[in-house]
Amino acid sequence: MLRRLAPYLQQIGLVVILVAMALTVAGLGGERTVTRSVDGELRTFRVNALFNPEQLLTLATSTSFIAIMAVGATLVIASGGIDLSIGAVYALAASAGALVLKALGPAGAGWSEGTAVAAGVAACLAVGVGAGAVNGCLVVALRVHPFIITLGTMAIFRGIAFLATGGQAVTNFPPLLQHLVKWDLGGGLYPVPLLVMLAVAGLAALYLRRTVPGIYVFAVGGNETAARYSGLPVNKVKISVYTIAGGTGGLAAVLLLGYYGGASSDAGFGYELNVIAAAVIGGASLLGGRGGAVGALLGALLIQLIDTSITILNIDQNYSLVILGFVVIVAVLLDQSIAALARRLALAPAEAQGAALTPGGNP
Repeated sequence: MLRRLAPYLQQIGLVVILVAMALTVAGLGGERTVTRSVDGELRTFRVNALFNPEQLLTLATSTSFIAIMAVGATLVIASGGIDLSIGAVYALAASAGALVLKALGPAGAGWSEGTAVAAGVAACLAVGVGAGAVNGCLVVALRVHPFIITLGTMAIFRGIAFLATGGQAVTNFPPLLQHLVKWDLGGGLYPVPLLVMLAVAGLAALYLRRTVPGIYVFAVGGNETAARYSGLPVNKVKISVYTIAGGTGGLAAVLLLGYYGGASSDAGFGYELNVIAAAVIGGASLLGGRGGAVGALLGALLIQLIDTSITILNIDQNYSLVILGFVVIVAVLLDQSIAALARRLALAPAEAQGAALTPGGNP
């Protein structure tokens, strides 16, 4: 039974940690007073600081932006690479989409709302995919460690976003995009970011586990030299994972524009740490060859829960990065321990069979 669960030990451990942390914060955070409209009248209620609809919806929405990009980062890390530019790609895509929306919207050229929104969404996705493809091509063509390449493109992409926007926030969009992304089910429930996050995680999980290109990602990350000698298209795999990662940045940028109604060149500043941390906490090995979309989603949820907990427990926000860094280190150590345990569980049947065949062993 335990051997069957070995591939899922990381995710199971994360779920246990999330539940334990949520219960602890809910217990320590106490209650707070909220005002809600009931039958047209404002009423005051006492609710748990964490387990209340508004707080949980805010947590789910803020998680979605990080989780979508963390799924793309997981593909890159599983292939043996790293992408430090994802936050800058997010900002560049959002800035491009915002400029297009403002130019074609009601205050600009007078195009129809549908056309303006379609063009803005297309700009976000195209810039995200294009920036990711640039990263991949540079990594393959220059044969320089992706850490250096994406560190450089991080500055380049954010610099382009700053030049394009003049360092100012870009707003005044057609309201259609916000109506779509902030589609309200009632009671302030905006399910679109959450649904997009789940869809991205599901598609990525199928891609990694059920398709040949996805299996190639693990093969290249596990042993690039062996993959080349086996005839796998290593360069194409590398370019594809960076392109997909850029696409997730563009998709997250679309949600940013629709949810907040604006964008600026400093959007996503520092997100690269959260995104990579979410992927690593979720089980992606920095040595390559391992990672999962569901784990990335859980890692992003843990990171956002940490931020939320700091606010609920009235801890100084200046400690947030210290706590996040500590969590990343613990996650890497835990990941190594779980990987070693999984290897022992996987080898146990073979070792038992070998012992049975040795002289003096039981037949």
